[in-house]
Amino acid sequence: MTFDIRKEDGATKGRFTVTVDGHEAELTYSRLSPTRIIADHTGVPEALGGKGVGLALVEALVADARATGTTVVPLCPFVNAQLARHPAWSDVFEGA
Repeated sequence: MTFDIRKEDGATKGRFTVTVDGHEAELTYSRLSPTRIIADHTGVPEALGGKGVGLALVEALVADARATGTTVVPLCPFVNAQLARHPAWSDVFEGA
């Protein structure tokens, strides 16, 4: 399934969001520098559980980090769990 994921990027914080069937999921981050962020929270409503929404948000984070040369500090437990399942993403994660 393909999701229409949007990125909202502020000076100190940002997030990737997707709305499916009226429910919004998000992956939030905090900016440490122009090229370093902390992935700090992934929230997927129960109604969207098991549909791959969380994974799609992490994939968007990884693709964006690669495109912008950004390093990600993975503090979010969900992001860490996905990183463990996808070692090919270690190029964008600090400490991976």
